Amino acid sequence: MTANASESLSSGCESYRSTASIHHLASAVLPASELPVQIPVVVMAPHAHFTSAMIEELFCDRYHLHPSGVALPGQRFATLETVDLIGPQGWLRKVQVIGPPRATNQIEISRTNALVLGLRVPVRESGDLIGTPGITVQGPRSQVALGTGVICALRHVHMNPEQAKRFGLKDRDRVEVATRGTNRRLFFQDVLVRVSPRVSLELHLDTDEANAAGVHTGDFVVLTRRIGEVTASN
Repeated sequence: MTANASESLSSGCESYRSTASIHHLASAVLPASELPVQIPVVVMAPHAHFTSAMIEELFCDRYHLHPSGVALPGQRFATLETVDLIGPQGWLRKVQVIGPPRATNQIEISRTNALVLGLRVPVRESGDLIGTPGITVQGPRSQVALGTGVICALRHVHMNPEQAKRFGLKDRDRVEVATRGTNRRLFFQDVLVRVSPRVSLELHLDTDEANAAGVHTGDFVVLTRRIGEVTASN
């Protein structure tokens, strides 16, 4: 997916640190045999998760989503279906639907997308939807007004239990990662760790975060430390 919108990050990143410093921070947390821990980046464009009932309202009765062939963590998959999002001030067109159907409707966008739509959208972990704004969704069959469910997804890293054990991490830990290179290196803090079977090691960023850091899907970041871990001074 292509990062196509840019917004400066005021939190979750720091200015330059040396490669030696990155290795020093990581060595305080992780076994030396595991260093350096490199994590592939996946840039997540705006996308929507819908219930079966919502899918039928938007498309047709007993409608089944059509996988596009792109697999996602946790048995999720990208689909060929798209919808338009209608906000108070603008539209987002051709927002991809992610399958399979969920128990609740959830739409994930970036801060820049929120500005286009005219919404004030909180940064939330997936599933934490209390107090989030709603939006109007346009599908081929009908237009449906959602009362809640729009978030900017909290940046997070997926890993399986074996990887988590090897890195000394557990589900819902927070970590820090750093982009590679020497020009515009950024540190992303408060990265949520999600541990579950049948997933690959991946860092998920939205398009704003990816553009600010100059990274794309397929690039790598380096795991620097677990948030809250006390590290030795240089």
